[in-house]
Amino acid sequence: MNPQVIFKKSRLSFRKYGRGEENLLLFHGFGQTKEVFDPLMNKLEATCSLYAFDLFFHGDSSWGYGEFALEKDTWRAIIQQFLDENGIEKFSLLGFSLGAKFVLAILELFPQKVERVFLLAPDGIKTNIWYSLATYPLLLRSFFKSMIVKPNRLTTIAGFLQNFHLADKGLIRFAQSQMDTQVKRERVYFSWVVFRHLKFDSRQIARLINEHTISLTLVVGRYDKIITSENMNQLLHFVKNYRLEVLETGHTGVIPESIPIVTKSLRF
Repeated sequence: MNPQVIFKKSRLSFRKYGRGEENLLLFHGFGQTKEVFDPLMNKLEATCSLYAFDLFFHGDSSWGYGEFALEKDTWRAIIQQFLDENGIEKFSLLGFSLGAKFVLAILELFPQKVERVFLLAPDGIKTNIWYSLATYPLLLRSFFKSMIVKPNRLTTIAGFLQNFHLADKGLIRFAQSQMDTQVKRERVYFSWVVFRHLKFDSRQIARLINEHTISLTLVVGRYDKIITSENMNQLLHFVKNYRLEVLETGHTGVIPESIPIVTKSLRF
């Protein structure tokens, strides 16, 4: 059984690789599990201690509080318990897509402990208007929740967006692939609602990176329709030193294509 952080009614599952001096905490994207990082962890296990987590509503992790939002203070307590139980003082962070929100929250809460940050096609830097509509106000949130058992409503909305050119066809196909079963639709809804308070001020995040001289590497895909390189300017405009890599790939290709960048950064 994978190790876990048991915090009240919640369970945060993770896998550990390696026994190196540098600690790296990894957080995957929506619809994935910690195993998506296995190729990267195999490359680094000789030099790093790596901890790959399952987000809540994914893999072996669970959130025992229904639709109640995950507050940053709760996330602070969970991560502090993890650090205490594993004897970790300093660490680096890597987050892909949705996982970047959890990375940004840890950076905001523990800036003095963070050495490096890798953001791969990161969510959380620029708020998506559709995410806002899905979570606020309560009436619209109830409508989105109804899609769990009435998927025809999703089809209607997708058709509307496509007909009026309000969203890219590839983005719509990606969304539909993540909501083609009731289990997937439940995961979408609860991830949207429970993680809704993981919001960040780009100026504040940049200030912490600058003040604590945290190494920042940001990687995006040139053909990514979900997280675009232009979205990163909201943060990078305020960061003094950073590395930005634009890879010849789409959203799902960012993790495997980033392996050489991350391994080189952590080995030298």
